[in-house]
Amino acid sequence: MIKLRSAMVLPLVAALAAACSKTPEPTATSAPEPPAAKPAAPAQAAPAGGQQAAAGELAWDAPASFESAPNPNSMRKATYKIKRAAGDTEDAELSISQAGGSVDANITRWVGQFSQKSDDSPKRTELKVKDIKVTVVEVKGTFAGSGMPGMPAQDPKSSYAMLGAIAEMPSGDPWFFKMTGPEKTVTAARADFDKLVNSLHVK
Repeated sequence: MIKLRSAMVLPLVAALAAACSKTPEPTATSAPEPPAAKPAAPAQAAPAGGQQAAAGELAWDAPASFESAPNPNSMRKATYKIKRAAGDTEDAELSISQAGGSVDANITRWVGQFSQKSDDSPKRTELKVKDIKVTVVEVKGTFAGSGMPGMPAQDPKSSYAMLGAIAEMPSGDPWFFKMTGPEKTVTAARADFDKLVNSLHVK
């Protein structure tokens, strides 16, 4: 009887020993911790001076007194109406466009649209607005119309004035801001015109 019992106990002890030697299954408390996350690489400073943004279109802030109006043709970027001053019979108009040609050639064309110019016409001033070169021109006299091909002829209008600004872009054609109308109305709108010109900036 003793030998039989020993033969039965030995295999049982061996089985228990083998079970204890195995690695336990991971549980919620015994699962191995994930490897520590690598520290993020430090952000690199931007190069000194940075990279210049690509040149975009010209933008401006229109004064509240300038009423937006439909563009009469595809060449116009914007059109504004300026209410007439007391004593004038017409409103003034500000046209904004972008086209080719040199500054001098376009100023010559503008001045040529007036006959019987006043003694102080034309006036020309150059300024910088946020690194944009702007040439401002003022003409007074009898306005004979645009004189552009395909445009209807206009009767000459006395006591008229024009305020024009040509903005030269770093690349691309210049922009033209041209206000024409009765002299009193254009003169009264001069301060708002100057505000618009001084608000010019590249988008």
